[in-house]
Amino acid sequence: MTFFRGHKSAFVADFVNFAKNNALKSVELLAPAKDFQSAVAAVDYGADAVYIGAPKFGARAAAGNTLDDIRQLCDYAHLYSARIYVALNTILKEEELAEAEQMIWQLYEAGADALIVQDMGITQLNLPPIPLHASTQTDNRTPEKVRFLQEVGFTQVVLARELSLNQIREIAERTTVPLEVFVHGALCVSYSGQCYLSAALSGRSANRGECAQYCRLPYSLIDADGKEIVSGKHLLSLKDMNRGEYLEELLDAGVSSLKIEGRLKDVSYVKNVTAWYRKKLDAILARRPEYRRASAGHSTYTFEPVAEKSFNRGFTPFLWKERTKDITSFDTPKSLGEPVGTVKELKGNSFTIAGLKQLNNGDGLTFFNEKGELEGFRVNRVEANRIFTLDRPAIRPKMPLYRNFDQEFDKLLSKPSAERKLSVRMEFQDNAFGFTLSMTDETGARIMLTQPFEKEPARRDQAENIRTQLSKLGNTPFEAVEVTVAMSDNWFVPSSLLAEMRRQGVERLISTRRIRYRREEARPVKPCVGETLEIPFPEKRLTYLGNVSNSKAGAFYKAHGVTAVEDAFELSPQKDVPLMFTKHCLRYSMGWCPTYQKQKSPYKEPYLLCYKETLLRLRFDCKNCQMLIYAEE
Repeated sequence: MTFFRGHKSAFVADFVNFAKNNALKSVELLAPAKDFQSAVAAVDYGADAVYIGAPKFGARAAAGNTLDDIRQLCDYAHLYSARIYVALNTILKEEELAEAEQMIWQLYEAGADALIVQDMGITQLNLPPIPLHASTQTDNRTPEKVRFLQEVGFTQVVLARELSLNQIREIAERTTVPLEVFVHGALCVSYSGQCYLSAALSGRSANRGECAQYCRLPYSLIDADGKEIVSGKHLLSLKDMNRGEYLEELLDAGVSSLKIEGRLKDVSYVKNVTAWYRKKLDAILARRPEYRRASAGHSTYTFEPVAEKSFNRGFTPFLWKERTKDITSFDTPKSLGEPVGTVKELKGNSFTIAGLKQLNNGDGLTFFNEKGELEGFRVNRVEANRIFTLDRPAIRPKMPLYRNFDQEFDKLLSKPSAERKLSVRMEFQDNAFGFTLSMTDETGARIMLTQPFEKEPARRDQAENIRTQLSKLGNTPFEAVEVTVAMSDNWFVPSSLLAEMRRQGVERLISTRRIRYRREEARPVKPCVGETLEIPFPEKRLTYLGNVSNSKAGAFYKAHGVTAVEDAFELSPQKDVPLMFTKHCLRYSMGWCPTYQKQKSPYKEPYLLCYKETLLRLRFDCKNCQMLIYAEE
């Protein structure tokens, strides 16, 4: 019999590698979840962290979750060292503070790893030692603002989507707090937290999680003389962000958390997009040893993820390095899907298509009709490149077609199509009174199980069967990458004994991993009410843009040197103030920007956006390179 030599050194190497990994820069893929099912899928399909709505007070009012679901989710995610961040990022009314405080304690006791917050009143509550992340709703677009949040105790800051790579890099160079940036998903046309259009026009506040999405409506653009410039287009609608090709640049710029938008998206979206970014990120980590992933385990898939197959309005890297015209989705706010080819020949209720994509029975196709409106139809039958439909759609030759529903792809995603496993090394030995099984996972978690058994010599070599039986980890979270047999003699080991030791070993290793998991704890955000000024806020005066809706938030800012604090717009609606601040500029989109373009507009300003009875006035702030939107009385 061949005896194993050097197994102890292999275990030592695992611990050394784990220690080295902890010294590397941690990289987090952060996925969204609207509910428990989506959140578990996010973990299984490769997320290092998941953000999910609290039972109340989240910026997606329709995506709240029970405490029990969050407790179960934390228990599941922590097995893989994945973190759960709970969004509690609306502004709070005075009478809601006590309920919020109670809920935060409940979330902490449920196992939540951090809270994503906007309202600074939360910092003044009696809080458990739970880390606070500054939501993108807090309007984090300058080094000064981010440094302030860092110094008062926030442990992660979500940057504004509008920031360019150079702006992100500058913030990273001047701060030390982990930076989180969006890399994928729907784009708010306004700076997050700085949009009051919905609140003003319908009483549904975006800062209260109730946005009515006036930005996705069709508007006509009219000049000061009443001349129509554009008719019935979605002039405030943006494409979806996709920075999948720029992840490495973001990491090198100082970003540590890559965030996917989509807390209202379905579970198929979460699976596909998370897997797509996981594969891209893993390829980077494989060649960049200075970076390490923020959680444990690895995911394998029964499908090839394709970002375009999930909900999208077309993609844009969005103000990545400079202004471009590719950010808008004027023709539709609906899901466009992936390009599949162009119409070739029409014949009855069928047509041929010129393209390389394989279409399937039941696929959903879209196209822009002669009015420029998005229409869709279902594929009834496919024969080679000929498509049959029940009713002939209003298509014509050379018209581009898109697929926003892939029947076969959806079938794959509706089934279990990924699994996440923790690598484990196993060692089987004999001892004076039986056998010992040791299991060590990729993070260094280790258990040793000893089973008394009366030993007797075997007629056949046992090593292969031992390795085979111990490797059968099935539906457990583990995958055996090495099984070492180190017995002093060829002892008989029944398969039933091996199965029982394997079962007990898995249970103990799971228990050990849960015990070893340590949540980050954070000191309270400074100062508590009544303390003297230590860290000044970058501004001395806060208007309605500060979103201060309770006394504790006001006290926080005053304690940090703010001399005047106005009420939030939701408490005191104001007339003739900007309701939206956006980097999207219609003058630029039309080719009339005095900074970047030479052509001068033939139309008289101010321009108006018109939708039914709604009139919105535009003002162009070229100094700050943004467009401001007002309600026209």
